[in-house]
Amino acid sequence: MQKEQAVAKMTDIMAKFVGYSGKVLPDDVTAKLEELSKQESAPLAKTIYETMFKNQELAKKLDRPSCQDTGVMQYFIKCGANFPLIGELEELLREATFKATKEAPLRHNSVETFDEYNTGKNIGKGTPSVFWEIVPDSDECEIYTYMAGGGCSLPGKATVLMPGMGYEGVTQFVMDIMTSYGLNACPPLLVGVGIGTSIDVASLLSKKALMRPLGTHNPNERAAKMERLLEDGINSIGLGPQGMSGQNSVMGVHIENNARHPSVIGVAVNVGCWSHRKGHIIWDKNLNYKVTSHKDFRYE
Repeated sequence: MQKEQAVAKMTDIMAKFVGYSGKVLPDDVTAKLEELSKQESAPLAKTIYETMFKNQELAKKLDRPSCQDTGVMQYFIKCGANFPLIGELEELLREATFKATKEAPLRHNSVETFDEYNTGKNIGKGTPSVFWEIVPDSDECEIYTYMAGGGCSLPGKATVLMPGMGYEGVTQFVMDIMTSYGLNACPPLLVGVGIGTSIDVASLLSKKALMRPLGTHNPNERAAKMERLLEDGINSIGLGPQGMSGQNSVMGVHIENNARHPSVIGVAVNVGCWSHRKGHIIWDKNLNYKVTSHKDFRYE
């Protein structure tokens, strides 16, 4: 296959996948919402979950986005150094975003800062956001897609704590955000917590935490314990579906961490709403692909 044809093929499939992910929730999110809905007994909470499921059913049937806010597209790439389209990948994803915007369609959400105009393409300075990780001696390319909506982005915060504040300080920071802004992000939420040296590292880790499959835990047993404790603590707030009260406030809490400077604890929080529109696709060197997030996705 000529490179031009290969670029066109990958662009088209990525555009279709992005559009699909705006209409159909990932399999793990759907399963978790069904699990949480069964735990609710209050009539209002049960009705809200029923409305959520009806919304998803209609989005798929009518081929329309499941939420009017299709967000700003973000791509998290784990690409082999030998992947044949590594040099074309970033521009390819910009074109796929524009193509999905026209065809899905996606709401126009890229506003040029300071100039204050909407590009109408979901493409602008630095948008879509692309975050890279290069894998030596590999010819595969793994891509996580994410629609960063306004409501779920609103609680995002980062800070650097004095080391004496410890993990109790991390807990207080997360709980302060959830009790003040969690209501605005359309619960039940997926809460991503990043811990590192500085706010830039912690922020990226907290967003990567949102890409992890629901039900997984940090491999460090202490971090995994903290995930469970934070989940219990946020659930006890009683936000419930859409913040209208209920048994569960979160779909889960995911912590990602790096080693840090001994003098600081950088911590950040990013949140995914109940309509958590992430996607995961893996490409081989021959441009065969495998989707792990949406079992029913088909390119036609």
